[in-house]
Amino acid sequence: MMEQTISDVETLTKTINISEGGGSDVEAGIQFIYHMREHLADIGIATVYVFMCYTVYLWITKKMR
Repeated sequence: MMEQTISDVETLTKTINISEGGGSDVEAGIQFIYHMREHLADIGIATVYVFMCYTVYLWITKKMR
């Protein structure tokens, strides 16, 4: 979040405060997606693992019938 205040118009002094946190939900969502790009390989491996487990589950239930 960035705040800008102009204290004195004649001398044009300016104060800028930059702080982490306290942002909006949209900002948090964008930041989440940006950081998620770093973990695409992890997400891909986890997705393949879930599909493999589901395939094994379906195969076992078919054999048990």
